[in-house]
Amino acid sequence: MARKIKKNTAPKLAIRARRKVRIRAKIEGNAEKPRLCITKSNRRLVAQLIDDLKGVTLLAASTPKGKTVNLALASELGKNVAKTAQTKGISAVVFDRSGNLYHGRVKALADGAREGGLKF
Repeated sequence: MARKIKKNTAPKLAIRARRKVRIRAKIEGNAEKPRLCITKSNRRLVAQLIDDLKGVTLLAASTPKGKTVNLALASELGKNVAKTAQTKGISAVVFDRSGNLYHGRVKALADGAREGGLKF
């Protein structure tokens, strides 16, 4: 997964892009153990369960529109993803933090998913 980073990219974004490429080279999701991919912005947090072999999104969930994402909302999103995944027969996932540091909202979402019953 070679990805060219533009010359005028901000240093923080370039570091995150390189980290994301390194992570994605090592992990892959399948039907039995899909990839739990996190997308983080200032306003929203999105979690997806992806089967990389078929190239299909099995499940997607995000924080409610209009509410600022905090640790409590991130944890609740993780629990909701875990509950919905278990109804579809998924109990284990591979965690993909998309180059974000495992800290704050990303960590809260992962902890919430673990409390909900997902294993990774």
